[in-house]
Amino acid sequence: MISLDQVSKTYTQKGKLPVAAVSKVSLNISEGEFMVITGRSGSGKTTLLNLAAGLAQPTSGQVHYGETDLWKLSDSQRSNLRNKKIGFVFQFPSLHSSLSVLENVLLPTLFLRGDEKILASARAGKLLEDVGLIDKITAYPRQLSAGQQQRVVVARSLINNPEVLLADEPTSNLDELSEQEIIDLFQNIHARRGITILLVTHSGQIVTSATRKVRMAGGLIVSDESLKELKPSQ
Repeated sequence: MISLDQVSKTYTQKGKLPVAAVSKVSLNISEGEFMVITGRSGSGKTTLLNLAAGLAQPTSGQVHYGETDLWKLSDSQRSNLRNKKIGFVFQFPSLHSSLSVLENVLLPTLFLRGDEKILASARAGKLLEDVGLIDKITAYPRQLSAGQQQRVVVARSLINNPEVLLADEPTSNLDELSEQEIIDLFQNIHARRGITILLVTHSGQIVTSATRKVRMAGGLIVSDESLKELKPSQ
């Protein structure tokens, strides 16, 4: 589904030596996988996630989504692909404080009109029910706990029925109870939807839910381990 071929990402800053965040990494992510990327801070795991998403342009190498070379698309084509096919959950919730929970979930659907917009509203309600927040539909982010805010983000990431869900440290700022709730939520999403998940984490608990574990160090993949048999897609 997503393939990275000899991909490198080097950051340059005036007056300083270049920093190689990712160095000649090749990685294939198959449909239906729940892949967890681990590693210490600075290992390159978040950069790798951004490269896979087409959010960061590689210094060298190629990134494909299916048969599509992401960096042969225009900016608008790449943004359109991400909006329709990829859901994102970042480390910090990034909810709009002036919008209700429902309005935050519906943000990626602003371009829809007519019947499609009505269907999206119904879908948002169902997603909020799935993440246990149907009673918070009219609440604002400031009225929610950190764990609840992250669940809103997860619902928002699914509103366009993406093929892939990318998550960067989704539990790092949560207490133990909220962390377990988010872990269970990702596990349920994968089990029920069969969606491909690529998740960066420091949490060993999330790893137990994954089908594959990749560990990075110094911008390189140092281990790649299958944890569970991947069920064939229907």
